[in-house]
Amino acid sequence: MKKPAILVARAVFPEVLAHLQQHFEVTANQDDVLWTPAQLIEHLQGKQGAFTTGSQRIDAALLAACPALKICANMAVGYNNFDVPAMTAAGVKATNTPDVLTETTADFGFALMMATARRMAESEHFLRAGLWTSWRYDMFAGSDIHGSTLGILGMGRIGQAIAKRAAHGFGMKVIYHNRSRLDAALEAACGASYVSKQDLLQHSDHLLLVLPYSPEAHHAIGAAELAQMKPTATLVNIARGGIVDDAALAQALKNHVIAAAGLDVYEGEPAVHPDLLTVPNVVLTPHIASATTPTRLAMAQLAADNLVGFLLHGKALTPLN
Repeated sequence: MKKPAILVARAVFPEVLAHLQQHFEVTANQDDVLWTPAQLIEHLQGKQGAFTTGSQRIDAALLAACPALKICANMAVGYNNFDVPAMTAAGVKATNTPDVLTETTADFGFALMMATARRMAESEHFLRAGLWTSWRYDMFAGSDIHGSTLGILGMGRIGQAIAKRAAHGFGMKVIYHNRSRLDAALEAACGASYVSKQDLLQHSDHLLLVLPYSPEAHHAIGAAELAQMKPTATLVNIARGGIVDDAALAQALKNHVIAAAGLDVYEGEPAVHPDLLTVPNVVLTPHIASATTPTRLAMAQLAADNLVGFLLHGKALTPLN
């Protein structure tokens, strides 16, 4: 019996590729070439499955040009590269990789918040430039984490994991806003209190964004929202690019509307808004919140298992549609 044909659209762990090759005829992009949409369509011809990352856009035009395609398995928890309604209409299964990256991403979100509050990147650049010649009482004085108020916008799995670290590990007061309020038992477990978005903006010492991207969430934090925050506050985005208006944020940082920001995601990434590169009070990382070897391997294995489960047994493990 002929094996189903699949495309692995970006480089992946060799052991995951070997696992897929046991079950499928695999075309793999181990050179990690960033294909154009037209090149992706060309490589998908005759393929029943695709192993994708956030850099492959799966939309109605691609689906119409790839009639053999039955499933796209994203190696990510986010899936704003998928037009899920179009995939559903075309009868193409969409999957992602929830749960396996929750704790690692929560660790990183907390680390980025601490680095932002304590001005770690700014002070390292200062040191590396050979500018540290003496001590001064207010040299790179930042803000405290312990005992401060953490605001979380988006209270899914990752937001809850961050809240637990904050409330139970650092004695922080945790407030959150979400599309739907958590039940009382879960709020208690997280040590978190529900507030309006306006209260979240006005009362947070550190505001951390963990909401999924959607058209409704586009520029959820823009100039108007930044103006409502404390001038001593920090903003951290580990969610998705586009949730923050990066141009407005750069201006707010330049004008000290807020104290500092930490960003792991950007509008139009891997491009970064040039104004963000000119302000010192921002910590910038290249979308690495889930980047530990065990977690990225678990993500890749789950994406592979979704392909195996659906194409060979008719059941995906973590379907989106």
